[in-house]
Amino acid sequence: MKRQPMILGSFVLLLLAGCSTQQATEQALESARASFEQIKDDPEALRSAPKDVVRAGESLARAEQLATYWGSSRDVAHYAYLSQRYSEIAVQQSRLAQNQLQEEKLGLQLQSLQLTLREAKLLTMQQRKEWAEEQLVSLDSSETERGLVMTLGDVLFAGGSANLTPAANRTVLKLVQFLQLNPRRVIRVEGYSDSNGEEADNLQLSRERAQSIADVLVDLGVDAKRISVAGYGEAYPVADNASTRGRAQNRRVEIVFSDQNGQMGPAR
Repeated sequence: MKRQPMILGSFVLLLLAGCSTQQATEQALESARASFEQIKDDPEALRSAPKDVVRAGESLARAEQLATYWGSSRDVAHYAYLSQRYSEIAVQQSRLAQNQLQEEKLGLQLQSLQLTLREAKLLTMQQRKEWAEEQLVSLDSSETERGLVMTLGDVLFAGGSANLTPAANRTVLKLVQFLQLNPRRVIRVEGYSDSNGEEADNLQLSRERAQSIADVLVDLGVDAKRISVAGYGEAYPVADNASTRGRAQNRRVEIVFSDQNGQMGPAR
């Protein structure tokens, strides 16, 4: 009489276990169906992971077939699991492909931006060089057998001395800008005087004035190795020393420029 309740209890436990298993199988199938629905019409998944999409569909179909014909719950759960895993792999592959595509696009955009910036920088540099050359030409400069020569007049110096006047600042700054934009060019700074006074004193003053220009250029950042200095005194006049105007023209400093490759023309 006691065995009948025990048998009934065991039957109830088996029934409950079967229901629980059936419920778990249905849940596995629903998860697999939801995952497959996510990828079956996704063009990126179909493009980047076509084999995994096919496998997910095949595994889901197999799980549903087994579930319909009362296959083993374990087999149904197994194929449902496989289907879901293949779907997840396809999603991951799709995201990876999208990320790679985005990185490639960003890389191309970055390259394009860098190229644009380089072109803009080169254009700006070229424009600045052209501007500096125009500024230099706007000063008293000319092409000679010694190269491009810029003349700084006597008005840039205090009378009878090598001290630069405030009026020299603008001229010197233009010269500095030109040299900064043309780093391979070198210069020779040559000083000259008129014939008034002692020849030795004139020679000394011409050298001091040339050196004064060179010192200011170095103070403003021009490498001293790019500058040589010479004083010629009253030699090489450009006008007649008999007139006041002629003597003023002879009191000068000439800046002789090398070519673009740093080659200087012949010295005096």
